[in-house]
Amino acid sequence: MSQIDNQMTEEIKKRRTFAIISHPDAGKTTLTEKFLLYGGAINLAGTVKGRKAAKHAVSDWMEIEKERGISVTSSAMQFNYDGFCINILDTPGHQDFSEDTYRTLMAADSAVMVIDGSKGVEAQTIKLFKVCVMRHIPIFTFINKFDREARDPYELLDEIEEVLGIRTCPVNWPIGCGKSFKGVYDRFSKKITTFTAAMGGAREVDSQEFAVDSADVDSIIGQDYHQQLRDDIELLDGASDELDMERVRIGDLSPVFFGSALTNFGVETFLEHFLKMTTPPLSRKTLDGVIDPFRPDFSAFVFKIQANMNKAHRDRIAFMRICSGKFEAGMEVNHVQGGKKIRLTQPQQLMAQDRKIVEEAYAGDIIGVFDPGIFAIGDTLCASSEKFQFEGIPTFAPEHFARVRQVDTMKRKQFIKGVNQIAQEGAIQIFQEFNSGMEEIIVGVVGVLQFEVLTYRLRNEYNVEVILEKLPFEHIRWVENPGEVDVARIQGTSDMKRIKDLKDNPLLLFINSWSVGMVLDRNPALKLSEFGRA
Repeated sequence: MSQIDNQMTEEIKKRRTFAIISHPDAGKTTLTEKFLLYGGAINLAGTVKGRKAAKHAVSDWMEIEKERGISVTSSAMQFNYDGFCINILDTPGHQDFSEDTYRTLMAADSAVMVIDGSKGVEAQTIKLFKVCVMRHIPIFTFINKFDREARDPYELLDEIEEVLGIRTCPVNWPIGCGKSFKGVYDRFSKKITTFTAAMGGAREVDSQEFAVDSADVDSIIGQDYHQQLRDDIELLDGASDELDMERVRIGDLSPVFFGSALTNFGVETFLEHFLKMTTPPLSRKTLDGVIDPFRPDFSAFVFKIQANMNKAHRDRIAFMRICSGKFEAGMEVNHVQGGKKIRLTQPQQLMAQDRKIVEEAYAGDIIGVFDPGIFAIGDTLCASSEKFQFEGIPTFAPEHFARVRQVDTMKRKQFIKGVNQIAQEGAIQIFQEFNSGMEEIIVGVVGVLQFEVLTYRLRNEYNVEVILEKLPFEHIRWVENPGEVDVARIQGTSDMKRIKDLKDNPLLLFINSWSVGMVLDRNPALKLSEFGRA
C-alpha cells in the first residue's frame, strides 16, 4: 500500500459522523454546543433559552430560528477531539421539520438520542427513532437535565425499552437529581465523578473522581446516597443487559448516559465513551452493491440543499456526505443523475453560518459545494469511470396544502424564483392546477410550521410578500399509470382535486381517506401511489 493510501486510510479511521435527534426542548442544541466547546471549536456556548440576548446557539443560523428559539434546518459542524475528527449533524427537533431530519439521518453513521429526564420519551423521539431502527443505525442515549428534578432512572429506562422497543445498557448512573444531583457513577471504571456546575457557557467544570469503594465516599456524596448507589449497582449488575457492541451496531441495544448539558454534568464523559464505542464511516448501499469507505475513488451523495445561507451572495449550497476515498478541491467528478462531468467548486465546511474553504476531505466528512442549480437531493457523485447510484433518499407525502400567491403582481419573477429554490431544498413541494401553468401555485408541506418558514423566507430573502390560503386536503396520491388513463376524465368524488407536480406528473388530492378507495372502485384501470416518481 502506498504512503498516500496509508494516509487516506488513517484519516478515514479517525472520522466519526453522527446525528443528534430529540423532541423539541430536550436540550439537543445545548449538547451539540458543549461538544463543540470541548473540541475547542467555540470558546463560549450561546444559551438557547436566552434568545433575546446577543448570544444564540451556534448551530441555529437562520433568522427565524433565533426569533423562535427552535432549529428548523439541519446544521453540519466539524471539530477535532482526542485524535478523532468529528462531524456532527444537528437536526430540527420540531416534528414539522421531520423530513429534513430523515434526510440528515441518511448521512449519519450513528445517532445520539437526547431525552429530557423529567419528561421521558416524547412523541417526536418515537417518530425519529423508528427511522433509525428502519436503517439499523446505532443509537446512543443521553438522558439530559438531571440538574433539575427528574423521573426515576429505572422508570426512564423501562419507558425507552417499552415505547421504543430497544434494550438499554446504562454506562453511567446518576447520583440524585435536581439540587441534590451529586454526579455520576461509571459502571465500567467503577468510579464516581462529582461536578461543580459550569455556568455562563464556560467549559471548565470543577470535578473530582474517586473509586466507589474509597473511604471518603460517605463524606462527599452523603451516607444515604452512597447506600442507594450500592443498591443500584447491585441491581444493575444483576438485571440490566450487558454492553454488547455487536448488538449496539445493529441498533438492538442502546448505551445510556445520564447528565446535564446545560451545566456540563457528564458531557465530556459521554463524549469520550461515545467516541470509543462508535465506528469509523460505514459502507453505503448502491442500487448494484456496496461501496466501501476505504476504496480510493471518491464518491458522495447530496442529502441537503440550502439556498441563501449567505444573504449577501444569494448562493445555494449542496451538502454531501462523502462515502468513499478522498475529496480534493477543484476535482472533476461524474454527476450520475445529470449525466455529465462537473468540477466541484468552492468546497466548504460549516460551523452554522461561518464557513471555511476546505482543500481536502475524506469518507465520513460532510462538505458543502456551490450549486448552480444542477443538484437534487439524493444525487450521486463519483470520481471513477464506473458509474453507480446510491440508494435514494425517501420523500414523504405532504399532509397540509395551501394556495400561495404574491401580493405585488410586479414581483412575479422573484416569487417564482423563491418558491422554486425553497422547493429544491426539499422542505416544501410545489404543485399546479392540472390544466394550468404557473398561475396557480399550491404548496404541500409535512408540517404546518413550514408555511410560516416559507412566508418568512420569501419576505426576507426574496423581498416578496405572499398570501397563503389553506386548503382542506389531507391525502395525496400520484397517478401511477397516466399513460393508461385519461386523468381529466377520472370519475372523481366531490372532495377530489386534480393537480400536477413540477415534472408534470398528475396527482389527486382528497379531503377524506375513504374517497381514495371510492375513486379506485369507480376507475378500475387507475393505479394510485402515496409516493412520487423520481
